Amino acid sequence: MIDRRILIHFDLLLPLLIVPIIALSYFLIGEASVTQNLKQTIYILLGFVAFLVAFFVPIRRLNKSIVIFYWLCIVLLILVYFIGTKQLGAQRWIMIGSFSIQPSEPVKIAIILLLGLHIHNNPPPPGGYGIKQFATLSFYILLPFVLILKQPDLGTALVVLFVGFGTLFLIGVNYKIWVAIIAGVLVASPLIYGSLKEYQIKRIHDFIAEKPSYHVQQSIITIGSGGLLGKKKEESTQTRLKFLPIATSDFIFAYFSERYGFLGGVALIALYCFLTLHVLSFSLIDPKDYRLRTMSCAIALLLFFYVSVNIGMTIGLAPVVGIPLPLFSYGGSSFITFMVLFGILENLLAFRFNFSYNPNPFKAILRNPRRKR
Repeated sequence: MIDRRILIHFDLLLPLLIVPIIALSYFLIGEASVTQNLKQTIYILLGFVAFLVAFFVPIRRLNKSIVIFYWLCIVLLILVYFIGTKQLGAQRWIMIGSFSIQPSEPVKIAIILLLGLHIHNNPPPPGGYGIKQFATLSFYILLPFVLILKQPDLGTALVVLFVGFGTLFLIGVNYKIWVAIIAGVLVASPLIYGSLKEYQIKRIHDFIAEKPSYHVQQSIITIGSGGLLGKKKEESTQTRLKFLPIATSDFIFAYFSERYGFLGGVALIALYCFLTLHVLSFSLIDPKDYRLRTMSCAIALLLFFYVSVNIGMTIGLAPVVGIPLPLFSYGGSSFITFMVLFGILENLLAFRFNFSYNPNPFKAILRNPRRKR
């Protein structure tokens, strides 16, 4: 039996916001490809199983396990260089039989959990973290960032960087440190640009060029062809005739806009905005609960980054970096990662009073009646 107090603190609005996004995605993918639809069914089932497992794992008691999980992810990232499988010019996957693992996905979870643990054990002072604590936290972010960047996977590396340091900014770091970092990045920007791969430089050139790349051109045409209210399946020629590249993954927002028009696109963006703000609002529940604050801030930033970059690149406002639309694009890695994060978030909400993990707090009083309450 589940304690009713746990159910009371379970946030019901979160799944009510997530399920419509998943349902719309499943319907669209089913229209485009029967094969992908069958695979997506498996990914969705695995995602919900992962959500349940993450919800019932006692996160607040797994301090050592979180540290081990982080370093295990780091080891997997290193192993990618030795036994990784190369696809499309990038070495990002480890094959185990017929299954492939992309270590850059679980490492996002590991970084967020480790930041939450460290911040919980070392809360920020009134003026924010000083250089010593900031350097420690930065190490946990920069180590996987460098390993992912070398694969190369610029998009995921930027996600790690943005979410990690964005979370620290929201939790509290002395403003002098941020000023020094911004100044350093500006001075080193020519060196950073010179260290980029040729294809990464090409993407930046395509982004700032007057004429967008072929992929982006077709995406903009597809969005425009949807008009105000969208088109029927038979009339969505941009997608059906394969003019729109990667229609069910990177450019699925363009596909959705062709089917449901400008109003449908605005409604989907509004749904994501509401979801992001709702997740961020959990950080205000208890200022002293740094695990919950860190997790909610990190997931909200992750949602914001993914949605902004994905939709931005489909309309030519961001470089094409292969970042999926959360819970919407075809594929299992990103979907399962988000479902695990949502499960952990619900766990921290439902069990924040430790109803099922801690022993009965009244036992000590019963053993020693003279003890002051």
